[in-house]
Order: sequence, then structure tokens, then C-alpha cells
Amino acid sequence: CRRTADICSGLKKRGLEDFIHQRTGLFLDPYFSATKIIWLLKNIDGLKRRAKNGDVLFGTIDSWILYKLTAGKSHLTDASNASRTMLFNLKKLDWDRELLRLFDIPERMLPSILDSSAIFGKIDKKYTGIELPVYSLIGDQQGAAFAQGCFEKGIVKNTYGTGLFILMNTGGRIHLSKNLLTTVLWSLNGKAEYAIEGSVFTGGAAIQWLRDKLAIVKKASDTEALAINLPSNEGVYFVPALAGLGAPYWDAGARGVIIGITRGTTKAHLARAALEAIAYSTKDVVDVIVREFRARIKKMQVDGGASKNNFLMQFQADILGVAVERPVVVETTALGACGLAGIKAGLWRDRKEFISLRKVDRVFKPRMDRPESIKLYRKWK
Repeated sequence: CRRTADICSGLKKRGLEDFIHQRTGLFLDPYFSATKIIWLLKNIDGLKRRAKNGDVLFGTIDSWILYKLTAGKSHLTDASNASRTMLFNLKKLDWDRELLRLFDIPERMLPSILDSSAIFGKIDKKYTGIELPVYSLIGDQQGAAFAQGCFEKGIVKNTYGTGLFILMNTGGRIHLSKNLLTTVLWSLNGKAEYAIEGSVFTGGAAIQWLRDKLAIVKKASDTEALAINLPSNEGVYFVPALAGLGAPYWDAGARGVIIGITRGTTKAHLARAALEAIAYSTKDVVDVIVREFRARIKKMQVDGGASKNNFLMQFQADILGVAVERPVVVETTALGACGLAGIKAGLWRDRKEFISLRKVDRVFKPRMDRPESIKLYRKWK
């Protein structure tokens, strides 16, 4: 939802962009929660008064689900989810009161913040017959990183979902980037680990658009066969800025472009262009990570629905020039939450024992000549 773009522009004109970035690690963009709350409080009659009276609560999806499952007893979140609201101070690991004053958001609306593995309350027995404890809340990409074993500084993973989320562990250090987000990975025993993340707004959503709006394919998986049957992209490129451009460009006003179309262009070219765009968009972010950290990436660990597409994974390895490793379980977000909860419940001693269960499905190694992959990427740029 981009309806708060004007609010973001107003805050930028007031010179607050750098201040917000320094505190939260995020960029001023409608993608995040803060300006959505501002919009709601401004546009819904009586909402601000009710919020100040404590009659209205705000939460990200995790805290809303927890509130419902505990029959209203738990209004809580964890540091990883809180760090994506543009209201959270990365250093203090708490809500930033200066930002709350700046945005005129009542603090009493907000959930209390716990570790990512903690006692969050009990699911009401009306749902399950017995009271079950909730032992973990974790953000989407942070959960995926936990399941992928991104426990050491320098490990990179990419989740291929509706968007693309390329993330690298930076350890206990907060690293602010000009192009990428800084986020809490997780907080355990009161200590946070951080990451830098490139959020590409449109990844698998480009395939969904081809399926749902243009009816080019019946199923997203059909794009694999269409793409493989072409010898090359034949000059057709798709920049899927269907909701603006996220990392590393941060251009909310950008719109999608398809170029190189001729009378010979078929639905297979559009399917291949969309898949290639996912790989190029990933390289856009990886190149920033390599440049800013002077990192040498040996492999990329992948997950998410679109990672099942073998053409995409092979093309990704070719464009990056590094191996791409796909685990057996690609729905890693749920697995990461499971791991954190299981450790808290005593099912595993620690995260080392948990990650020992991870199995690799396939490793895609680069096949394309480097001059060819460089030429393709330059055309994309």
C-alpha cells in the first residue's frame, strides 16, 4: 500500500530522513508501519482519541495473531518484528520515544517487546482443548535466516517469496547502509544479533501478475518449462517495478518496464524475462553487500516458493557466479519459528543441535561463461 507516500515526502522535506535512518536502520518508505499508523490516526474519526485512552492497539501480524490466540491476554512482540515498524531504536532495543513524539503515536498502543524465544503466553483452550504455551515470535526473514543457519557473520540467504529478501548476518554490530536496511535478526537472552537486508518489493509477485492479470500461465510453476525451452531471452527484459523499486534503489515512484518486444515475442519470452528479473534484482543487492562489506560470498542459501523453480536457481547461480544451495525444506520461516520455540521448550539443547537437522536438496553451480553473464546483467542495468 503506497497511500502514505505523501507523508513520507513531508517528513523528508522536514529533513528527518537521516534521523529516522540512524535510529531505526530503515528508510523513509510507505512499506513500513509508522506512516500507516499516522494515516489511520488522521483519517479514521475518533481513532486518535480512542488510542490515547488505551482502547486501540497496534501490532504487526505476529502480535495480532498472539492477541487473538491468547483471547486478549498477550499484547506482545519480539525485537525482530518491532525493528520493522520504523518506531524501534536499534541500540536501545525498545520503542523510540522521540520518534513516537515526532509521529504523534501514543506509546500505550504498542506491544511490549520480548526476546525472540520467550514465554509469550498460552493459547486459549477454546482453540485447542488445552492451554498450549507460545515460545517464539520471529519476523519472516529472520525466521528463515535462523532455519538456514545464518549464525555467523557473512552468511547470506535469499528468500524468494512475493518479494525478495537478501540478508547477511553482521553479528552484534549495527551496520548502517546507504542502500540496504539494518534490522534485528533476533534477540536471545537480552542480546541482539543484527543483519543488513535488501528488500526487493516485487519478486514472485511478477510471476503472479503474469498468471493472474495476463493469464500467460495457469500455474506459477509453468514458467520453468516456458523459460527452459528458449535458447536465450532474445533481448526481452522486464523491470518489475509493480509497487515501486525497493533495495537498492528506493524509488517509490518507479513503474514497471518491459523492453525488447518484437512480433516474434511470445509468452515464453515474458515468463523468462520475469524469472531473469528476479535473478538480476538479487544481484543488484548482492553487489551492494560485496561493495560495502568487501565480502567474498562463497555461496547463497535460498528458500521460499520460487526457489523450487530450477531454471531460476540455475540462472541465479550463473548471474552471481557462485553456488546456490537449496534445502529440502524451503518454507524456512515456519521452520525457524519452530527451532526457536523448540529450543525454549527443551526439544533441542541449542541452535547448533537444531541446525544439524538441516538437509540440502540441491546445489546449483555456475555453468554460464562469465563474459556472457556480465553482458546480460549490464543490459539489465
